[in-house]
Amino acid sequence: MKKFVERALKKFEKLDTEQVRMLIRDLANEQGLVAAVLDSLNDGLMVADSEHLLVLYNKACERLVPMSLREGTDQPVWQTIADDQIARFIERTLIGQESVADREFTFDRGSKTRTLAFTVTPLLRDGTITGSIVRIDDVSEKRSREARLRRAESLASLTTLAAGVAHEIKNPLGSIGIHMQLIQKTLAAIDDQRAGTIREYVDVVNEEVERLNRIVVDFLFAVRPMDTTLDDQELNPIVKELLDFVRFELEEAGISIVEDFADDLPELRLDEKYLKQAVLNIVKNAISAMPEGGVLTVTTRQSGDDVLLRISDTGEGMSEEVMEKIFDPYFTTRDFGSGIGLTLVYKIVKEHMGDISVVSQEGRGSAFTIMLPVPQREQHLLSWQGDGDEV
Repeated sequence: MKKFVERALKKFEKLDTEQVRMLIRDLANEQGLVAAVLDSLNDGLMVADSEHLLVLYNKACERLVPMSLREGTDQPVWQTIADDQIARFIERTLIGQESVADREFTFDRGSKTRTLAFTVTPLLRDGTITGSIVRIDDVSEKRSREARLRRAESLASLTTLAAGVAHEIKNPLGSIGIHMQLIQKTLAAIDDQRAGTIREYVDVVNEEVERLNRIVVDFLFAVRPMDTTLDDQELNPIVKELLDFVRFELEEAGISIVEDFADDLPELRLDEKYLKQAVLNIVKNAISAMPEGGVLTVTTRQSGDDVLLRISDTGEGMSEEVMEKIFDPYFTTRDFGSGIGLTLVYKIVKEHMGDISVVSQEGRGSAFTIMLPVPQREQHLLSWQGDGDEV
């Protein structure tokens, strides 16, 4: 087609009206085909000229990336993107004339967490760079599968070690605890100034033994099969009751609660005890992330065949490296954390046949979204009676 157009342009002055009309029609058809192909792609595409002005984009781009286009004005590519973090990356890359492959960004898009991979390459025409191409690939499901596989492998390896290691630790701890009690009884009968000092040391040892015991109990709880009992229940009352339970602790920490519960949510198959444990662990993490106070927002919504429970805070946030590991056993960023809390959350959600995701930015807080499936009620075929004729 390109060679045909070039030959036609050389003879343009000799073309009659009908031939010009046919040429324009062929060009329009060719342009329409290119547009249809671009709009049929699942990947988003943005094309910029040598001045970094946006000259072309497809429908997938509008679907994937939050955009702010102004009609009738030429805009640099980064000014057409509503997300500040992505816009800064595009501006820095294009101005620096860099080529970047699969730079990932995670953010909220509607009711779901999305991970987009951006690839920036030069636009070549006749061997000359005339602009840039930005390709956007939605890798959310791929990253979600990788994370689920990694967590499953972590839990599997943890289960293999659980029985032997836990019991090997728990038995000596029990023996230490018993002997520490005997020491305390002996010290109680001694009226000596030094005995008081020794009692203080014993109290410290007892506290550490108790802390180790709690870690072992959490460890066993994390790896043993859960005896969940799923009943038809409403989600909102369970979450509200848990928030009432921790309300005083939140107020003492200078944290206000924003509750945004959707009405008329369908009943779900839930184990109230375990679900409260999962929500409590997330809330405890949020409290730790807001040492100077802040806002805890709890939202419920229905999205298709899922009910979403979203718990977000205005705390310290997390880096991408930390987010990739937060559900892994024994990973913690706190000095006194066991690293089991979010592993339990993940396991509890899976026992409910659900899923959990997190989106966070350092300094801007974190948001955990639990997705719980709406039960598909059994459908019965309607009885049908004919006109009585037998075949």
